[in-house]
Amino acid sequence: MSEKTDFKKSLDAYQAKVGRFRIVDVPDLQYLMVDGHGDPNTSPAFTEAVEALYPVAYTLKFASKRELGRDYVVMPLEGLWWAEDMASFTAARDKSRWDWTLMIMLPDWIDREMFAAAVEQVRGKSNPARLGDVRLETLSEGRCVQTLHVGSFDSEAEVLARMHDEFIPDNGLSRVGRHHEIYLSDFRKTAPEKQRTILRQPVSASAG
Repeated sequence: MSEKTDFKKSLDAYQAKVGRFRIVDVPDLQYLMVDGHGDPNTSPAFTEAVEALYPVAYTLKFASKRELGRDYVVMPLEGLWWAEDMASFTAARDKSRWDWTLMIMLPDWIDREMFAAAVEQVRGKSNPARLGDVRLETLSEGRCVQTLHVGSFDSEAEVLARMHDEFIPDNGLSRVGRHHEIYLSDFRKTAPEKQRTILRQPVSASAG
């Protein structure tokens, strides 16, 4: 049996430090995904998305270990966030206007046949409400700027303002794609002031 792989340690894209903005080239990665809209603190769809993603993720981990002899640590929850008016996200923090995609990264050796089998297995056991919305998709982010934030989600705004308004333009870059968060702490069990979250923003070279 091969050693258990922990992609949080082996992939450079999951490395970040507090107080440091870093430019990183993120490889194409595949994820379990569920889309939704609304305040993550009050939206039933958010809770239901989490409840659908994790059983599939763990079923795939066990299938990989059993069928392929390849074991790995289940990756943390991640989220893509955006809004029609981005001011409702970075400044006003009007969470009712937010759109999101919750995700869990999977190794590239997990294929669609394994994914489909895992979904059917979960359906036969717990059958979470949003299981039918779970999909397997590759995300191509490319060049990104990221940092590690320690603290509550509501205290991210100042860090994001420095990333968006200072570091990115000062390095001749522009924002593209969607704001990405990687929840290294389980926010269901961790005190807000101790939550560790990688904040990521895809970028491209500014025109001119």
